[in-house]
Amino acid sequence: MKKIFVVFCVFFVLLTGFTQERILQGRVFTFDSIPLIGASVEVKSTKQVVKTDSLGNFSVTCNAEDVLKVSARGFTTEKFKPESKVRFAIINLKLKPGQKSREYAIGYGHVKDVDKLNAVSNLNNKDVDFSMYSNMFELIRGRFAGVQVVNGEIIIRGVNSINSSSAALIVVDGVPTSSSVLSSIPPVQVKSINVIKDGSAAIYGSRGANGVVLIETKKGGDL
Repeated sequence: MKKIFVVFCVFFVLLTGFTQERILQGRVFTFDSIPLIGASVEVKSTKQVVKTDSLGNFSVTCNAEDVLKVSARGFTTEKFKPESKVRFAIINLKLKPGQKSREYAIGYGHVKDVDKLNAVSNLNNKDVDFSMYSNMFELIRGRFAGVQVVNGEIIIRGVNSINSSSAALIVVDGVPTSSSVLSSIPPVQVKSINVIKDGSAAIYGSRGANGVVLIETKKGGDL
């Protein structure tokens, strides 16, 4: 009887470990809008390492307790622990100070849009202050050309819809949600925001067919 109990406990532990595993997808940027190519994403528990593609996308298998390390030559390394409900993560790597870091970023092929990198890296590297906007809809209209707000929904121009609705999918801190949530988010609480209407939105299936608005909010020490 004791042996059966031990076997059952071992089976339960193994089963729990397997059920916690999930596929985590994400995208790596610098300066909130420039995709990083060939950045390394490492899963601590398994030492699995993948490289981001030409759009900065990646996909890894991890569990609820995993820590991911994201790195690229010329940029600061970021470590984060994705929450269990998060299925898509946005990581923003900061360019290290100095001309050498910029040379690494370009020389190692991490950045395709060199002109844009040179332009934005000469600006103030501090986080963008969105407090000038009174609400999220005003922020989105002001920051992204070709994006409209119609009846409380975000419409991205240039996206051919296959759905009856033409509204973009809203993703806040990795969790897909409805546009109604935007009214409850103060712009000053936003750390970064991106609009995606290229092939990388396909990971959301039909929900992302009208484009995706990715929002990362400030948490803990970022506040």
